[in-house]
Amino acid sequence: MSDDNKTEKSISSRRKFLKGGAFAAVGASAVGFPMVSTAAAPVVLKLQGAWGGGIFKEYAVDYVKRVNEMSGGSLKIDYLDVGAVVKTSEMQTAVHKGVIDGAHMVTAYWYSKNAAASLFGTGPCWGWSANQMLGWIHHGGGKELYEELMNDVLKLDIVGFFSGPMPAQPFGWFRKEVNSVADIKGLKYRTVGLAANVMQEMGMSVVQLPGGEIQPAMERGLIDAAEFNNPTSDKDFGMQDVAKNYYLASFHQSQECFEIIFNKDSFNALSAEHKSILKYAAEAASADMSWKAQDRYSSDLESLKKEHGVTVRRTSDAIMAAQLEAWDKVLPRFMKDPYFAKVVASQKAWMKRVGAFDLTNAPDYKGAYQHYFG
Repeated sequence: MSDDNKTEKSISSRRKFLKGGAFAAVGASAVGFPMVSTAAAPVVLKLQGAWGGGIFKEYAVDYVKRVNEMSGGSLKIDYLDVGAVVKTSEMQTAVHKGVIDGAHMVTAYWYSKNAAASLFGTGPCWGWSANQMLGWIHHGGGKELYEELMNDVLKLDIVGFFSGPMPAQPFGWFRKEVNSVADIKGLKYRTVGLAANVMQEMGMSVVQLPGGEIQPAMERGLIDAAEFNNPTSDKDFGMQDVAKNYYLASFHQSQECFEIIFNKDSFNALSAEHKSILKYAAEAASADMSWKAQDRYSSDLESLKKEHGVTVRRTSDAIMAAQLEAWDKVLPRFMKDPYFAKVVASQKAWMKRVGAFDLTNAPDYKGAYQHYFG
């Protein structure tokens, strides 16, 4: 049996099990309590996260909490940990087929289905931040392009929202000091999405691993270096126990955000009020995440340095310049796809205009910081 058939059979079995349990519960209620009205019963959605713990699970639960509180109890999301019903690699398909009602993840996790997925999270840096990428999604045509990908290209029964601007991800953890492109050539390195192609172009040997497997793989010497996302997640994984050189700043994944998806039939069956709650809770959680990240990431970076002896450096200008050159070589291979090229054109048009304003308007924040703190 092929892997695809195994996955299909696995998902089908789980769907029958979950639905059977739901019908059994309804039947038991009807038989045991025939006179009790269920009109006031809350609508319950099962949402599986790609996160079993750490701050990413916090962010997912923050979204769930907002939905549950905003609805006043009429709509309830049950959060399921990673792997509770299906594997992370199966989550998108499971939502499409209604095995689970929703999922909280990132688009890079289904990059293998369509490379354009990476453009909605781990794509090229046009000089923009994750917040500017979210601006493109919500006001620059990105949402419409995402829906085209879901509906027309992949033909999935999915409704999705984007939430949570992630700061530029560190280049990552290295056993040795790396200052030049020559220093990283041949290293076995963990990353995901289009970043894998970029690092391969730079001479690294790329391994794509889920978050929970990164630290054990590095501890056993299966990889030489790795990145995940931020100082808090990295600290929670225990990366400081397997490497002491931590490099911040990189163009490999300089902007990303979460993707929150729901089965289209489940979503369309909701009231207009509940649909709005799912949508606007994502925006509220997005804002709160950006503020929480400021506190947690900076605090945990200090802890890594002071309590765990980690040497924190900024990635060299030489390596970051080479990353941009690698992007220039990787992109043309994917631009042959008309849809991919259309998304890139839309992003560049947005950032050319938005960046012109931001870069002209922004004062010298670095100079002000140095003026007061050295």
